[in-house]
Amino acid sequence: MDFDKVKAKALPFLVSAAGKRELENLVPKTEIEKVKLAIQETTDGVNIYRLAGGMVIPQLADISMQLKRLKMDAVLNAGELAQITKILRTSMAVKDFFAKLREQDVDMHTIEHYVDDLVTIPTITKQLAISIEGDGHITDEASSKLHGLRQRITQTEGSIRSKMEGFTRGANAKYLSDAIITMRDDRYVIPVQANYRGKFGGIVHDQSGSGQTLFIEPQAVIELNNRLRQDQLDEKQEEIRILAELSALIAPYRIDIGNNEQILGHLDFINAKAQMAHNMRATLPIISNEHQINLKQARHPLIEANKTVANDIIIGDEYQMIVITGPNTGGKTITMKTLGLIQLMGQAGFYIPAQEESTIGVFEQIFADIGDEQSLEQNLSTFSSHISNIKAILDQADENSLVFLDEVGAGTDPKEGAALAMSILDALGAKSSYVLVTTHYPELKAYGFDREKTINASMEFDQETFKPTYKLLLGIPGQSNALEIAKRLGITESIIMESKALISEDSQDLNAIIGDLVTQRKLARDRSEQLENDLQATGKLQTDLDEKLTKFETQKAKLLEDAQVENNHLVSQSRKQADKIIERLRKLELEGQQIKENQLIDAKGELNSLRMDDQRLKKNKVLQREKLKHDLKAGDAVLVKSYGQYGDLIRKLGKQDWEVQLGILKMKVNESDLEKSKQANIAAQEREREPKQRITHSVSTRETSARLDLRGHRYDQAMVEVDQFIDHAVLSNLSSVTIVHGKGTGALRKGTQEYLRSNPRVKSFEFAAPNAGGDGATIVFL
Repeated sequence: MDFDKVKAKALPFLVSAAGKRELENLVPKTEIEKVKLAIQETTDGVNIYRLAGGMVIPQLADISMQLKRLKMDAVLNAGELAQITKILRTSMAVKDFFAKLREQDVDMHTIEHYVDDLVTIPTITKQLAISIEGDGHITDEASSKLHGLRQRITQTEGSIRSKMEGFTRGANAKYLSDAIITMRDDRYVIPVQANYRGKFGGIVHDQSGSGQTLFIEPQAVIELNNRLRQDQLDEKQEEIRILAELSALIAPYRIDIGNNEQILGHLDFINAKAQMAHNMRATLPIISNEHQINLKQARHPLIEANKTVANDIIIGDEYQMIVITGPNTGGKTITMKTLGLIQLMGQAGFYIPAQEESTIGVFEQIFADIGDEQSLEQNLSTFSSHISNIKAILDQADENSLVFLDEVGAGTDPKEGAALAMSILDALGAKSSYVLVTTHYPELKAYGFDREKTINASMEFDQETFKPTYKLLLGIPGQSNALEIAKRLGITESIIMESKALISEDSQDLNAIIGDLVTQRKLARDRSEQLENDLQATGKLQTDLDEKLTKFETQKAKLLEDAQVENNHLVSQSRKQADKIIERLRKLELEGQQIKENQLIDAKGELNSLRMDDQRLKKNKVLQREKLKHDLKAGDAVLVKSYGQYGDLIRKLGKQDWEVQLGILKMKVNESDLEKSKQANIAAQEREREPKQRITHSVSTRETSARLDLRGHRYDQAMVEVDQFIDHAVLSNLSSVTIVHGKGTGALRKGTQEYLRSNPRVKSFEFAAPNAGGDGATIVFL
């Protein structure tokens, strides 16, 4: 089945020796709970890889031999201690990593307990990290004595080199074969010409092959070399003492360290399975308790995803045996291996290369007889080799077995081979085994129709080109395409016709029926795939709409809540202002003053102006569309909200303003201040029925100030206030008024004067005197 090749796909993602060892020893599990646990571990690894990029585990060596030596109280070398230090430091790092994952609520079900079992010894780990570097070098900080010895060695080496350079650079350099300083017997020497040996004194440690050069340790550096050598020996002894001390320090924890290595290796293995799943685009398999397999768009795990043809493979529910018939090169064996490898992968704890919601079973034994290799050791033919394998399978298979037989009965006489194949399948059926078998024997096409829990299948061929599409067709036996292929390859028509004459009419009819079934099946599959794509697109659209609706409902509830709070605040403010207006009118009444009509109009206008529209609602597109249904038009009866008066629309002025007839007055009113009303229509009808009366107005002065201050107001609101102010001034028979707009940017001044020019009730206007505001105020004559 090439399962080892599937395992090899995880190898590049492993970084620890223990993880690689676990992969090497991996075999599919046969107990359903163990399979589910292995799959769940992979799922945890996939979640961690997706959210955090995987577990951070460095390269970890095999420390099993080091732990055995510690058991015998041996002293480990610096490299071995460095490897153990890496295990301890990684254990601490992994625990910290998972602590952060818990804070992020990463979904983990099965692997946290492994992390909890990691033993950390922070104090000893820190001492090891300080003393031993990652490459196995003992640091100067391992002990104060070692630090002092190394400092002294450095100083002594510096003194030696200084003296030796005096020989290589001074007047004595002419006596040297080469002006260099080198080493012999761990002592510093210089190469001296043999005939000048006596110039430097000292000790001869070596000579060249010709004898012309002597490597001499000069008398002047012998003492320094002696001191250096002694310090180096002391350094070596101190390093041995440090290694012995550190080895003794970790020896009591060797079992915990060994367990840590295994746990880190297992986490590394889970991490590798997760990365392999991502790389292979594999999915989580559903585990069936009833040996049911339902693979959706399964792909061969050893073929690149963009080069393999995916197939739906189902077995174990309505049928337990699939008989794939048809000619060679159609993909029968590849399809068989696809099912077998995916089943092995799932039982080994891997994700599988198939669409989500695919199901696998758990079998105690999986048997396969695939290929036509002869057994050279037993000197067996192809047929004999197959029969030997099948005998072993028949002896062991049972209801918990999955069996794969490729070209069953091949290698012998076709009639005998077909009969033998059917008998073998009957025997496996009697054992209730789950079987996938391939054959090119036409006799087995009828087998699937005659046997219980057995279904025929075939590999699809394009009916026009007669090339394989590698699509599995369940329920349809294989079609023989030999004559058509021969015809396309150039065999003469006469030979083809003679061949057809030799074939029985029943066989030709059967072949034609199968061909028609294949065509209909392909058409149905194409339609099904299109419907599936449409369904997925519709489902995605429905999900988007549901999300947007939920978001809309949430925002709507929030806006209503905010609006209610703001409305309560505005109502409270309006009540206070209304009370002040009413109190002012009562005060006038109590003082015995006659309340004039213009005062009542002003008061009513002030009360109506307390109404405030939510500016956000004006921008609401839904409300805007609704508003279009009630567009104002000339002749409509309306309510002027700021005055509380009913009138008729005469004509539109600009984009937002209308000319409104209020009794004998014509006023320019902003569209936002108008409202259609049934009461307005009733009032208009009553006015039509009333006899015409001559109305006279007494000249009176408005009680309120004839001055309007716009400073600090927004432009739009300011223009509304100017319009209302001029209306009040006309009703109050004022001959002139003052509008204070300030200087600022000039926007209010310009807007005010443009309005005054367009208002027919304004006779003229001019800037105020310099002592009364200058060009920051405008005097209006009505």
